Amino acid sequence: MSEDFYSVLGVSRDADEDEIKQAYREMASEYHPDVSDDPNAEEKFKKAKKAKEVLLDDEKRRMYDQMGHERFKQAEKRGATDTDSRGGMGGMGGMGGAGGMGGMNDIFEQFFGGGGSRSRSRSQSGPRQGSDLKTRLRIDLRDAYRGVTKQLTVTRPERCPDCGGAGHPPDADSRTCPGCDGRGQETTVRQTPLGRVQQTQTCSRCGGEGRIHSETCSTCRGDGQVRNEATLQVEVPEGIRDGQTLRMDGEGAPGENGGPNGDLLVEIDIEDHDAFERDGDDLRTRQPISFPQAVFGDTVGVETLDGTVEMDVPAGTQSGEVFRLRNKGMPRLQRRGQGDLYVEVRVVTPESLNEEQREALEAFAEAGGEEIDVEQGFFEKLKNTL
Repeated sequence: MSEDFYSVLGVSRDADEDEIKQAYREMASEYHPDVSDDPNAEEKFKKAKKAKEVLLDDEKRRMYDQMGHERFKQAEKRGATDTDSRGGMGGMGGMGGAGGMGGMNDIFEQFFGGGGSRSRSRSQSGPRQGSDLKTRLRIDLRDAYRGVTKQLTVTRPERCPDCGGAGHPPDADSRTCPGCDGRGQETTVRQTPLGRVQQTQTCSRCGGEGRIHSETCSTCRGDGQVRNEATLQVEVPEGIRDGQTLRMDGEGAPGENGGPNGDLLVEIDIEDHDAFERDGDDLRTRQPISFPQAVFGDTVGVETLDGTVEMDVPAGTQSGEVFRLRNKGMPRLQRRGQGDLYVEVRVVTPESLNEEQREALEAFAEAGGEEIDVEQGFFEKLKNTL
């Protein structure tokens, strides 16, 4: 599973510029080699810097999202992800310098399956990577807190086991396609008011292979692919956020003509929790306390995603006050430390009192100069004033 640029910074795939900059600043402050004691700090800092550079460049980010992590890195090595001063792709390095359009053709092949006419002819019969597939995985907040290994069953196309993806039996006779003369493409010319227009497309008879065969595979009916269920193990890292995507290399659709498989993109869907609300790496919850605890102060047990911890409630606490428990929130994705837990206390008014409790509270109110309407009830009045 690739460590893509979004995962490196711990942001979602729809993160805006401010979120990306903030995530980078946090990582830089933690892993800059001049301030960090982490033995891998320099490598982590370089990864974060590279992720920021790509995701803050609109053109490169668009290419990255379309290509995927591994193919983007390969294109980058060829210089096909460089941008010129006008925002165009390639530059002299990406276009093969003065020697021609090699880099630009590479870009066309990545996005459209071919560049110029000669490039397209070669790509039709050459290896092509399979398509990426997408699915969703639903987990609960506790799984996101601890990290989890989940089984995921997907129905996906796979290379036909009987013909190996060829679409015909291995011993089938073949001959040059008469529709395209073995080129894999057919060209049509039509007259328009602006002149003659030539259009080239994949040959409809041979599917771009350039040859036709005497038999068709009975298992896949010539498609070269069959649809099967596959059960996969998905490693969900701790701290992952709702909407983030995990990439499983090679688990997508099969390639063509011996090309590699595509990838499987798993979008994470985190269920709402009945006790905790998530805010980035922080969590928020509510804690009930009694009236005497609010008045005199106390130590109360607060539930977290990692068990119960103690929290001091000072005397005179008001209902609605918020207390911060450091490092009791969500783990930071692929970084050290955790967010915080914010606890809002709520003073709970009892619904009934015994005689001794009633007399004590009435005495308390009278000592403070309050006149109590017994018919209304002391706690009814207390509810109205909180």
